Amino acid sequence: MSRGYADLPLHYGAVPPWLAQRMSLLGGAIVEAIIADYGKAEVVRRLSDPFWFQALGCVMGMDWHSSGITTSVMGALKKAVNPKAKELGIYICGGKGKHSRQTPAELLVMADKTGLPGHELVRCSKLAAKVDNTAVQDGFQLYLHSFIVTDTGEWAVVQQGMNDANGMARRYHWHSATLRSFTEVPHTFIYGHNQGLILNLTDKTAATTKAGMLQLLKEQPSFLLPEVRKLVMPSHHEVRATDVNLKRLGSILAVAHERGLADFESLLLLEGVGPRAIQSLTLVSEVIHGTSSRFEDPARFSFAHGGKDGHPFPVPTRVYDETIRVLRDSLERAKIGNTDKQEAIRKLSVLAQQVEKDFEPNTNFDKVIERERDNSWKYGGRTVMGKAQPPGRKGNGRQLDLFE
Repeated sequence: MSRGYADLPLHYGAVPPWLAQRMSLLGGAIVEAIIADYGKAEVVRRLSDPFWFQALGCVMGMDWHSSGITTSVMGALKKAVNPKAKELGIYICGGKGKHSRQTPAELLVMADKTGLPGHELVRCSKLAAKVDNTAVQDGFQLYLHSFIVTDTGEWAVVQQGMNDANGMARRYHWHSATLRSFTEVPHTFIYGHNQGLILNLTDKTAATTKAGMLQLLKEQPSFLLPEVRKLVMPSHHEVRATDVNLKRLGSILAVAHERGLADFESLLLLEGVGPRAIQSLTLVSEVIHGTSSRFEDPARFSFAHGGKDGHPFPVPTRVYDETIRVLRDSLERAKIGNTDKQEAIRKLSVLAQQVEKDFEPNTNFDKVIERERDNSWKYGGRTVMGKAQPPGRKGNGRQLDLFE
């Protein structure tokens, strides 16, 4: 199982309604697509993977590196999934603040509907929270607890704590399939800024200490949280070339904008979908179908629908709506046996990986962002500050490629 840490700056403020509604629609469609192709257990497994979780938040239009991804993504998924819980076989309980305290009651209601052992699930929920608030004393106080469970009993926990003293957040991920003990290395991942030496009573080497504490011994040891995988999320708000894999980003832009690829067989099934929408759909396709190694640079996925604060560019609402429409249409067609469009979306990520093999990026990363910002008004670009406006200087609306 993977464990590690990364910077996760605290961001405050609410998601505007125009984005919250779209996040719920897109998040719900992505979950349904994963269930259709890989099963509900795969949704739970992916939610326990912090790299995938961060990429999902980015593709949904959230700020690429902030703590707000956690609360907003889980809120959007709960709104989308729970009304279809019986059909999908997945339930999302808990949430932020007062909603987290409703988790036990929600789990018991869900258990009555499914026949699952409700009190055991409540115990798991409480233990996960106790471990991350008490057994791991790292300076973070939990304020969000989400418990995702399937109707077969497999579950994941996503919870987040904050440290007001340093303005950082830490996200904790759990997965029942990899859990062997609540008190010995239970997490799939701990996601946050390295605090140095901390008291971690879930570490394997803490067994002697726990026994000693029970015997009221006076010694008070501390343990260093193991560092296995690191995903450093920087404090700077803008997306820089160093934050993304340019080879992978370039291949996605090539699929969307290179004229020579426009006749690719799978793209013919997406008739009427323009290059900019193909760019977003390719990144959404990767979120649905990509393997775990494809999510090591979550910032790349912000090139699907930008970010609500304007980084790397304003959220292109018309493109966002087109992405939702195409994805929902593919799911509806698949329900009646027509999977052509669903397969076409899957092939977008395959094509990007094929192009990536021989792709050599240049240094025009900033021009890609400039193109997106200059054209944002054409796509209904919006941020929390307002709607995007046409560029003021002549010629700024021209198309700029990563390949110029």
